[in-house]
Amino acid sequence: MQAVLFVVCLPLSSAVIHSLQYFYTATSGISSFPEFVAVGMVDGLVISQYDSRTRNGVPGQPWMEEHLDQDYWDSETEQAMKAEVALKEDIRILKSRFNQTTGAHVLQRSYGCKWDDESDVINGNEEYGYDGEDFISLDVTNMRWVAAQPLATWSKYKWDPLESSFNDRKQYFTQDCRDWLKKYVEYGSSSLRRKVPEVSLIKKKSSSTVVCHATGFYPATVKISWRRDGWDMQKDVKMGETLPNGDGTFQKRAEITVSPEERKRSQYICEVTHMSGEPTLITLTEEEECFMGVIIIAFLLLMLLMLLLLLLLFALVMKKIFTVFFFGRKEHISWLHVSSDKTWQSQHMPSMATSKRRAVY
Repeated sequence: MQAVLFVVCLPLSSAVIHSLQYFYTATSGISSFPEFVAVGMVDGLVISQYDSRTRNGVPGQPWMEEHLDQDYWDSETEQAMKAEVALKEDIRILKSRFNQTTGAHVLQRSYGCKWDDESDVINGNEEYGYDGEDFISLDVTNMRWVAAQPLATWSKYKWDPLESSFNDRKQYFTQDCRDWLKKYVEYGSSSLRRKVPEVSLIKKKSSSTVVCHATGFYPATVKISWRRDGWDMQKDVKMGETLPNGDGTFQKRAEITVSPEERKRSQYICEVTHMSGEPTLITLTEEEECFMGVIIIAFLLLMLLMLLLLLLLFALVMKKIFTVFFFGRKEHISWLHVSSDKTWQSQHMPSMATSKRRAVY
C-alpha cells in the first residue's frame, strides 16, 4: 500500500489532560475470577493492583516502585481491604434489592479526576455500575448523587446526607486527587511523555471501506477527520473509540466507504491532529491499487520462473536416468552374447579359474 503524505504546520495547544482513576470490581457467582479487584491507573497506565486472592497492593509500573516506599504500599493495601469489605456488602444488598438469588453479578465503582496541566483545572468523578449498566453517579460540584435507574434512588437518599458530613471527600475531588496525580505524572515522566502518532491507510481490495488508522500516540486526545475535495466529511465517517495499546500509548481509527468510481472523481484526504506535533495528512491515491497490481504480477512471474526451473531440473534428471539405463543395459546384452561363444570360453575361462585359485591360495 502506498500513500502520499503532506505535512501542514498549524499552531497547537500545548495543554495535556492527565487522569487518575481507580477501579474497584466486586463479583458474585464467578469462581474463576477474584471476588474483589482494585486497579489504579494514570493516563491509561496501571500504577497499582490488588485482589482478594493475593490481598496485597503492588506497584504496576517500575517508577511507582522506585519513588514510593513500603509505607505507601501498606496504606494502599489497607485501603483496598476496606473497599473490598464495603463493595462485597454493596453487592449483597443489590442482589437482594433486585431479587437475585443465583447467577453471576458484577458491581463496579470508579473514582478519580482529570487535570489540565496548563490551566490547572481539575474535574473529579465517581460512579457505580451494576451488571453492565450505570447505577448511580456523584455530582462532584454539588456533592449530590444522581440515580441512573429507579432502584438506585434508595442509595441516593441514604448517601446524600453523608456527603455533607464528610468534608474530606470534597477535598479529595478538588485538591488531593490533583496533588497525587501531579506526583505520579512527575514520577513517570519518561513513560508519560508525548508520542507522535503513526498514521496509515488500510484498504482491502474486496471492499470499498478505507480506514485511516492512527496508533502509538500519547496523550490520548487525538482528532481524525476525512476531507473530500477539501470539504469535511462529518456525516459519512464512522469514528472509532480511542483505545489503549497496552504500552501506555493509544490508537484510533476513522472509516469511510468509497467506491472505485468515487475515488477517481474526487480526492480524499485523512488528517490526524495530535498535540505531539504538526498535523499529518495522507492522500488516498490510485497508486496503491496499481502498486498492489505490480506486486501480484511480480509474484505470478516469480511462480512461473520457479515452475520452469523445476521442469528443467526434472528434464535433466530424466535424461540422466535414461542414459544410465539404456547404455548400461546395452553393455550387459553384449557381454551375454560374447560369453556364449565357445571359442571365447575356451580361451578365457581357464585363466579366470586359475586366477581364482591363485586368489584362494
